[in-house]
Order: sequence, then structure tokens, then C-alpha cells
Amino acid sequence: LLRTKSQAYVGEEFRQLTLLSRPDGTRVLLGDVARVVDGFAETDQSARFDGQPAILVQVFRVGRQSALEIAATVRDYVRQKQIQLPEGLTLTTWRDESRILRSRLDLMIKNGLAGLALVVLTLTLFLRVGLAFWVSLGIPISFLGCLMALPYLDVSINLISLFAFIVVLGIVVDDAIVVGENIFSQYEQGKPKLRAVTDGTQEMMIPVFFAVATTVAAFSPLLMIEGPIGKIMRVIPLVVLPTLVFSLVESLLILPHHLSHLRRSGTLRKRGLSGLWNRVQEFISGLLKRFIRRVYEPFLGWAVEWRYLTAAVGVSALVLVVGVILGGRIKFNFFPPVEADNVMAFLTMPQGTPADVTARAMEKVERAAAVLQEEMGSSSQGGGSASVFRHVLTSVGEQPTRVSRNRFRGGVTRFSGAHLGEANIELAPSEERPRAQDGKLLSSTEIANRWRELTGTIPDAVELAFSASLFAAGDPIDVQFSGPDIGRLQQAADKLKRHLRQFTGVYDIADSFRAGKQEIKLKIHPAAESLGLTQADLARQVRQAFYGEEVQRIQRGRDEVKIMVRYPSDRRRSLGQMEGMRIRTPDGGEVPFSVVADSELSRGFASIRRVERNRSISVTAKVDTQKANSNEILAELERGYLPSLLREYPDLNYSLEGEQEQQKETIDGLMQGFGIALAAIFALLAIPLRSYFQPLLIMSAIPFGLVGAFLGHRILGIDLSIPSMFGIVALAGVVVNDSLILVDYVNRQRRSGVPLRESILKAGSARFRPIFLTSVTTFAGLTPMLMETSMQAQSLIPMAVSLAFGVVFSSPVILILVPCAYMILEDLGRAVRWLLGRRRAPVRNLPPR
Repeated sequence: LLRTKSQAYVGEEFRQLTLLSRPDGTRVLLGDVARVVDGFAETDQSARFDGQPAILVQVFRVGRQSALEIAATVRDYVRQKQIQLPEGLTLTTWRDESRILRSRLDLMIKNGLAGLALVVLTLTLFLRVGLAFWVSLGIPISFLGCLMALPYLDVSINLISLFAFIVVLGIVVDDAIVVGENIFSQYEQGKPKLRAVTDGTQEMMIPVFFAVATTVAAFSPLLMIEGPIGKIMRVIPLVVLPTLVFSLVESLLILPHHLSHLRRSGTLRKRGLSGLWNRVQEFISGLLKRFIRRVYEPFLGWAVEWRYLTAAVGVSALVLVVGVILGGRIKFNFFPPVEADNVMAFLTMPQGTPADVTARAMEKVERAAAVLQEEMGSSSQGGGSASVFRHVLTSVGEQPTRVSRNRFRGGVTRFSGAHLGEANIELAPSEERPRAQDGKLLSSTEIANRWRELTGTIPDAVELAFSASLFAAGDPIDVQFSGPDIGRLQQAADKLKRHLRQFTGVYDIADSFRAGKQEIKLKIHPAAESLGLTQADLARQVRQAFYGEEVQRIQRGRDEVKIMVRYPSDRRRSLGQMEGMRIRTPDGGEVPFSVVADSELSRGFASIRRVERNRSISVTAKVDTQKANSNEILAELERGYLPSLLREYPDLNYSLEGEQEQQKETIDGLMQGFGIALAAIFALLAIPLRSYFQPLLIMSAIPFGLVGAFLGHRILGIDLSIPSMFGIVALAGVVVNDSLILVDYVNRQRRSGVPLRESILKAGSARFRPIFLTSVTTFAGLTPMLMETSMQAQSLIPMAVSLAFGVVFSSPVILILVPCAYMILEDLGRAVRWLLGRRRAPVRNLPPR
């Protein structure tokens, strides 16, 4: 094996490379004529952490690794490594998203346990202790079954999946309540245990099965939502649906066996604490029975007798509430802001701005953050600004937070360059954050707004935006202009920006046009061609001097290192240094740059955006939801200003993008899925009822459930949003369950020969307690979420409001209006049959011809 080995790998080895050997034995080394720098590539990026120079190392999980375990490993490493570091160097965890995950999980678990306790307490207050226990046992059985199925559905334990368990917490016991109530009523009538269990279960098997099927159909549209919102919210049906399936199995196969061991009420021992609780339960149950007998039954009889008046009152109330909603009394916001525990400021200077200029601008932002930190400490109860602010990270040359957000939304734009800067304040979690002197919680949004005020304006800044949200589907206002002329696009965008400044609550107004870096255009003199130079020669030599020529690549450990030859950095900083360089001719001579070429200073484009082959510019803005509504602002713009602007610029077009685009996509998918769900619910109801009209009768309760959801938002002072709409869609299946149980009971009574009016009254009395309990347990399971004050739960509360208030409001409708509607449907049927009978009746006593 013959081998030579002379590859240089480190700076000192490159310095010893021989460039020239003379006959007298002297040599010229690379280190004699050049400065060898063995270091990192030249960049304009730098960072300061709590005022000190910093380097960031990002750690991600891979595949199915647990985020909590990875974060715990990193924290352990930081603690151990900190002991070994020399004085002046520190390691600190930053943007530990597992902490956010842990706090959200704790929040959901706390609300879930509270909801479970309320559901169990509600059941034990209105049902016998034994019956309540076995009915409640269906909750852990159904949840464990769902947890077993989640890995196969590609669902993890996270904020949304835990919220889904809270949503289904009160619904999951509905089947068990209906079946258990029916078995117990059969048992109390004196039937033997086995016969009572068998008859009670068989009577409710078909309605309970189809009730679960309708709920499954109602939650299914959430699987059809497209976009980032759909990816998040699809977790809810993937948790709810298997839970309901296991609850059906538990209520029809497991619960009956458990209830077969119950004793009759007269055989219960009433001693000790158990006896005391039984007496309390019997007292409350007696109150409910007296209410049914003395209040509900007489009122139902009167309502059925005056059914048309009752129906008219109900429909009038429905129309009134719908009118209030359409009148704009309840606002609609696409997605509630998900507050982060970080407040961020993003600075964009003109492209080509040196990094030191951007750094000076970021120092102003940092000083404002320091002032804000002092204010937060002095205004919070108990003082101590450290309890509000944890750390401050300032980056120059990149905007790392925007990069991660852009990656989530499917973008490919990189936010890096000397003209960019970002300041990121890590706050204490909202649960640990001190309150202001007035007792109000310091929200991230309020802190960001105050930071904006303290910072003021940055000279020459293209954009200075502040953000305190963890997730955003897009800018609330995003108007995209498109047309053939970039100049006219800029004029239209400037006019719209000036108009938007007139609206209260609109801030961070900007456009997407970015002028490119200053550039020098080079052109060779015709006379230089006589020296053998070409435009390509000129371009290559200037590039070699100022950017560099890659002469080698070496492998050093895991890194591939480029070897670049170029001018020193102090000779690459000005136009004069370029004009002073010398250009080599093909014969080896050198001539001054100014002799052979001209240079022209100009500015290009940072990026070129096209829509349908036309140039485009987007005007964006954020909206303070406490002061304004983005939908109303955009509606006003489309009614007046934008049409007039297009008349001035007829060659331009506009479209609404950002949050509006996501809103349209999400609502269209939701409405399409809701229509399919209603059709599926109708078909599922028509099968057991064997009727095309009774399903419509049952589904008539859905609009009243929607009214309850809207009123719930009005009562709690919450704007309607996409999570609210998700709750309303899911509400449709929950509402029809109780209505189906009531109508099925009426049909069974009629088949046994009981008159219609008596069947309706008996159905109302027999089904009052199950309907009442299913509504109360659903509301009780969601009550902790309704009362949650944590900022992190505000985006999920609207869905809980829709379900809770919709179910509660629909219960009186089911117990009063549905029986009246049943009677009206029979009246119409008799009228139709009478009319058809008269038309078909033979003609008698005709006079002779």
C-alpha cells in the first residue's frame, strides 16, 4: 500500500501549507500572505439572555417519545452540568414547553375530577345510593375503554383530549341513568329481580342504542374540519366516540347484572351514616316526586290541552332570541385568543440594515421591558417583579419564535437576517401570577399592550409587532390586493392602512411589501473587452473577493467544513473598497476596478408574491377583542371603503385572507358536516320509530338547544367563536336523546292500548326524572370548566358553555313542547285522513238523469 497523507484539517496546518518554493530553498507559506481564521461562518446573529451574551441549544422529541420525559432529562442534565461549569457561565432552561403541557394537564385533571365529583354527588342525591354507585361506575369503565383505544386512533394525552373527557363526563352516564331508572322502576313494581332486569333492559335497548348512535353522528362533523383548527379539534370526537361506545356496552351488558343485586327500598337498613344519607336522598327524591305530581303533571295537562297556544309561545320565544342574535347582541370572534406565558416583540428594519443598527433598536425594546418589569412589580399585590418576569431573551439577526409558528402553519418562510430582531419575555404561569392592586389578574395581552406603549416608535422600522398568543390561525384583518402594477398596489395598501388607523382597537397595522437589500449592479466597460475581460470575469472576481471562493471541503468529526478564500472582513465593508480593488486580466496583469467597470446603487425586492399570475400585497392588522370586533370591521370595509378604493384602482382585486380564510374554511366544513349529521340523525331516528314525521318531532328540540347555547354565552358575557359552534354541533345529538326516550315511551303506551292524551301524560311523568338527571349531570360535569378563571382554559370554555346551557335549556322544551308537538302532529294526521276520506267517499243520493 503506497499512500501520502498531507490533508490539512485545522488552522495551524493550513498556515503551514507551501504556496511557493524558490530555487534557493526558501518557501512562501499560506500563513505569510493570508490570515487563516479557524472559526464559525460569518453571520449577523447574536442573542442576549437576561442581558448576557447567550447561545441556545434546542431539544426536540422524536417519534413517540414523551415530551415530559425528555424535558425532565434535560432539566436533570442542566442541574448536573451547572456544577461543573466555570464561574461566569450558566445553563438555564428556556421555553420549556413541557411545563406548559404539565400545567394544562393539571388544569384539565383538576376540572375533570371536580366534574366527576359533582356528577356522582348529583346521582346520589336523586337516586338510591346503590343505584347511583353502579350508574357512576360506568364512567371509569367507559374512560378506561377509551384509553385503551386511543393509541390505535393516534391520540395522545394532551390538553384537548383531556378536555374531551370533561365534555363527555356528564353525557356518558345518560345511558346508564335511563337503563338503571327503568330497571329500578320495574323492580319497585314487585317484579322478580331477574324479570325486572330483563324487562327493564329490553325496553330501553333500542332507544338507548339509537340515542348513542345519534350522539356519535352529532360529534362526527368535527372530524371533517380542515386546516390547523381541524387538526386540533378532531381529537374531541376521537375521544368522545369510543367513550360512548363503551358506555353503551356497559349500560346494556354490565349494569343490568350489577342492579340485579339491589334490594327493595323497604328492606334497606337505616342505621349510621348510610342510613342518614338514605334519608337525605329519600327527602330530595320525595321533593322531586311532589314537584312532578303537583306542578309538572297539572301544567303538562294544561299545556297539552292548550297545545297551539303553548307551541305559539315557544316558537315566539325562539324567534325573539334568534332576532336578538341576528341583531348583533352577541359578537362572533373566530377563535378565542390562547394566551401564552411569553410576550414577544418582533422588529423588522429595512433589508440591508447592519446588525449593529438593529441591535441598537432592540436595546430600546429591552429598556422598555425593564421599565415594564419594574411597573409590574410595583403594581402587583405583594410586590416583587420577579414573580411576574422570569427571563428575557433578545435575538438580533433572526426571529426564532416566528420560525416555529410559521412551521406549525405550514409555511416555509425563514425569518432571519441582520434587519430582524426579537425580544421574548417569559412570564410566570397565569396561575402563579400575582394580581394587580384592583385584584385583576395580569393577562399576557395587557402586558404586551403596556410594553408596546413604553417602547413607542422605532425610527425607520418597517414593522414592530407585539404578541402574547400561543396560537393564532392568522391575522384578524388580512386584506390581500392583487394586480399587475406593484406601484399601484403599494398606493392602495397605504390608503387602506391609513383608513384602518381610524378604527378603535386596531393595532400593529402593516403590509407584506418588503423592499430588498441595497444592491450594486456591475457592468463592464466596452473598452475592457479589448483587455480580454468579460462580464463573467468581472462577476467571478468580485464574488471571489467579497463572498469568497470555496476551495475545499473537509470532514471534521460530524461536521463538514468549508474552506473559503476571500478578502478580510475589514476590506469588504464599503463601496469605496470595492472600487479600489484590482481586476486580473487573462495575461496576468491587473487594472483598477474603475477602469474596466461601472457600479450602480439600487434596491431590489425582498420577495415577489403572485396570486393568479398577478403581483400581490397583503395589509394586515390585529384587533383588541375588548374594544372591537374584526368581523364587524371587515364587514364595514366591504360595505363602503373597499368598493370605493377599487373604483379608484379598477385594475386591482382584493380578497380576505388570514383568519378570515381560516374562518370560512372551518365554518364551511362544519356546516357541511352538520348537514350530514342532521341527515344521519333523521335516518337513525326513523329506523326505531318507523315514521318520517316523528324524527322531525324529536329534532324540533335542536333549535331550542341552540337558543340555550346562545343565551349561555350572553349570560356569561362570552363572544361566540368556533369552539362555540363545535359545541352547538355536538349538542344536536345530546338533545335528541331525551326527546327520543320520551317519544318512544309514548309509542309503547299507545301500542298497549292507552289513549293518546293519557300516554303523553304518563310518558312525561315517567321520563321526567331521567331527563332531568341527564341534563343535570351533563351540566354538573361541565360546571368546573364554566367557572374556570385560568387564562389557558378560555379558548375551550365556549364549547362547554354551548353544551351545558344548551342541554339545560332544551330539557323544559322536551318535557313541555315535545308532548304538545306530538298532539299537534296527531291533529294534523287526523285532519289529513279526514280530508282524504272525504275525497274518496262514494257519492250517494244523486238525482236521476
